[in-house]
Amino acid sequence: MTIRAKLYAALAVTVAGLLVTAGVGIWGMSRLGDRFDEVQRASEAQALALQLKFDVTDFNGWQTAYGYDNGQSRPIFLSSVERFRADLARARRRLTRPQEQTYLDQVEHAFNDFMRLDDQAYAALQAGEFETVKDIFLGPELVNFSRAAATSQRLASYEAGRVAVQDKAFKDARQDALRLLIAVSAISGLLVIILLITANDLARTAEGKLAGETRPD
Repeated sequence: MTIRAKLYAALAVTVAGLLVTAGVGIWGMSRLGDRFDEVQRASEAQALALQLKFDVTDFNGWQTAYGYDNGQSRPIFLSSVERFRADLARARRRLTRPQEQTYLDQVEHAFNDFMRLDDQAYAALQAGEFETVKDIFLGPELVNFSRAAATSQRLASYEAGRVAVQDKAFKDARQDALRLLIAVSAISGLLVIILLITANDLARTAEGKLAGETRPD
């Protein structure tokens, strides 16, 4: 093999090593980006579940309030109900896993039962049947609220578990990418050193041949 061929071979190997290093870096960043997106989606799902839990507590509190202030707080209660419905619809679109949909079904069923009794309670309030209102609010309506709140909490806990899993996967991917990048970088560095040594040896060989060719007979 000629000196030029040896040098080209060394250069090709070194360049290939650098390209592999760059490729590993790009792959690692892409994988980390995917993992981070999963963590973000899981965090958003958890936030949405917690919002549902807050909504349930909020409209229940305003229902109790309008029961005690002779209906003055009912418009606020109805606004809170509409906010819950909007958040529930948003959760339906975003939380599509079977377990998530099961929890949402349970929350919605409890909410529908809650609103059916609310109609009865408000009618009783307008009729001046305050004991009936109290019996509804402190009896079956409290049970419906507890069902919705407990299921919302289970949904939030489920999403928190997903956040933990995705966060661990992200950290593991980051460690794996870092270890692989260090290994490939070390190999590339070694190839550069080999290239330098090879170039130096080839230069000496070329100098020796040149000196032999120019030596007088």
